[in-house]
Amino acid sequence: MNILIIGAAGMLGRKLVQSLVAKTNLQGRPIRRLVLADIVAPEQPAFDGEIETVAADLSLPGTAERLIQSRPDLICHLAAVVSGEAEADFEKGYSVNLDGTRSLFEAIRLAGKDRPYCPKVVFTSSIVVFGEPLPDIIDDNHCLTPLTSYGTQKAIGELLLADYSRRGFLDGIGIRLPTISIRPGKPNKAASGFFSSILREPLIGEEAVLPVSESVRHWFASPRAAVDFIIHAAELDTARLGSRRTITMPGLSATVGDQIEALRRVAGDGATGLIRREADKAVADIIAGWPRSFDAQRAEELGFKAEKSFDDIIRVHIEDELENALPAREHV
Repeated sequence: MNILIIGAAGMLGRKLVQSLVAKTNLQGRPIRRLVLADIVAPEQPAFDGEIETVAADLSLPGTAERLIQSRPDLICHLAAVVSGEAEADFEKGYSVNLDGTRSLFEAIRLAGKDRPYCPKVVFTSSIVVFGEPLPDIIDDNHCLTPLTSYGTQKAIGELLLADYSRRGFLDGIGIRLPTISIRPGKPNKAASGFFSSILREPLIGEEAVLPVSESVRHWFASPRAAVDFIIHAAELDTARLGSRRTITMPGLSATVGDQIEALRRVAGDGATGLIRREADKAVADIIAGWPRSFDAQRAEELGFKAEKSFDDIIRVHIEDELENALPAREHV
C-alpha cells in the first residue's frame, strides 16, 4: 500500500506515522511506501519500506499534483492553519484550509482522467463547523453553522469531500475531531490551546494561564484516540456512510473545572496550584460559540471509540509523553 500523509510534521501527523510504521499493514495490505509532506520536511522514521519526506505548501499551484504523482492508495489530509491563526489571518486561513484542500481534490480528479484513479481520502475536520445557536447536546442531524473562519473553511471542505466522492473522483471520509487534549510539545496558535496547557505545563512543574471561566464546557479526546480515529476511518468501508461522508467523532464532554479536578486527582494540589487565572476576552469570545457536547451515536455504531473520563486522558498523556515520570502512587 502506498500512503500519502499531508501535515505529517504536525503533532497528529507524527503520531499517525509512528502508528502506521508499527502497524506495518492497513486494510489487510502491507504498507510498502510512505510519502510524508508538510510545510517543513517531516522527520524520517525508521521504516523498512520506501519512504519520502517532502517540504511542500499545498496552497501553491502544482504542489498537489506533485504529491499524488505516485498515485497513493490512501491520502490522509491533516494539514491546516489552526483556529486562532485562521481568525487572525483571513487570507492565510482560506489559502491553506480551503484553496489547499480544493487543489488536492482537483489534482486527484484530473489524475483520474488519464487512467482510473480513486484513492481513499481521510479528511480531518473539526467540531467548530457547529456554532450558536446550539442545543446542549448536538446530534448527528444538526446543521453546520460555523461562526469562525476556521469552522467555515472546514465546513466547505466537508461539502467538497462529499461532492467529489459522489462523483466518484475519490473515496472520501471526513472525521470531525474533538478538541485534542492533552497536546504535547509547545503551545500552538489555536484558540483552544489552553485546554491542553492548563494540564500539560503543571504536569512538568510549570505555570499555565487559564483565560476563561472554569464553567466553560467542551468536547475532548486524546491524541491517541485521534490517531485511532484516522486509522479506523482509513480502514472503514465507506459504503456504510451513504452520502453523509463526514462523521462527528466520539469524545468526552467536560468543563474546565472537570479538567482541573482530574488533574488534582492524578497529580495533586501542587499541580493545580500552578494554574493562574488571567481572563482573555478575545479567547473567551471565540470559545463561547463552540459546541459543548455531542451524541456521537453514528460514529460509535461505526466502531470509533474515545476515552470516558478526563483522568484517562491525563494518564494517556503521562504514558505517551512523560514516560511515567510521576510517582507511581499518582497514577492510581
